[in-house]
Amino acid sequence: MLIKRRIYEIIEVAREGDILSRIFDLSIIILIILNIIAVILGTVRNFYISHQVLLRNFEIISVSVFTIEYLLRLWTATYKERFEHPVWGRIKYIFTPMAIIDLLAILPFYLPMLIPMDLRFLRILRLFRIFRLFKMTRYSKAMQTLGNVIKEKKEELLVTVFIVFILLLTASSLMYYVEVDAQPDKFSSILDAMWWGVATLTTVGYGDVYPITPLGKFLGAVISLLGIGLFALPTGILASGFGEEIRKNREKKRTIICPKCGAELEIDLSNFDIKVKDKEGREK
Repeated sequence: MLIKRRIYEIIEVAREGDILSRIFDLSIIILIILNIIAVILGTVRNFYISHQVLLRNFEIISVSVFTIEYLLRLWTATYKERFEHPVWGRIKYIFTPMAIIDLLAILPFYLPMLIPMDLRFLRILRLFRIFRLFKMTRYSKAMQTLGNVIKEKKEELLVTVFIVFILLLTASSLMYYVEVDAQPDKFSSILDAMWWGVATLTTVGYGDVYPITPLGKFLGAVISLLGIGLFALPTGILASGFGEEIRKNREKKRTIICPKCGAELEIDLSNFDIKVKDKEGREK
């Protein structure tokens, strides 16, 4: 049990002073970065042909490490209170977002061995290796903050997405009926008009499809202005969420002065860590 407990402490995000856990975290981060570089270089045809064996061996080593990490996390998951049941706790852990990301990072390697697949589908599966990038969420405070913000603001963001979809559908439908007679090849259906709607609402404006009728131009101008304001909403929501998250992190920490010795006591309410500092600011 002591070994299991120690492994749990090592593979979780390193606590201050735990050198072995910190080395593990840095090693996994470096391996993830190298994997992303390998995925990118693997799409360069000449590089892939000349270094195919190297890339394949690196893939085998990476998957072996990530598989061992996944199994260790599954084994030690019962140390968390919500996963304490030896069977149902691990099943619940398997379906957590981070566990799913860990599984998706290694699954494309094993699937072709278990199930015969078309080579074209196999190439699509290889793209799932990019999920290894999301494993860094576990070790990056910045990505954890982003995840917390999205989680806290998910309702507002979903409402915004729904409004955007309604506006896109309305704009595409109107533009279809206005332009279909003038440009039957470009606005042949509402689905085709949606390509113009997306380019216009996002203010990208590729210029490959555009209205030519007076009414169509007027609608295009109005929809462009609506798109500018509408796509600013998620930015405001996320900015507000980041402000709230930063304020929460600051409120978790409190500094009090010891009335007897004058030392500073820094209390972290998130994990009840207490750091003592002398008058010169040095930690004791």
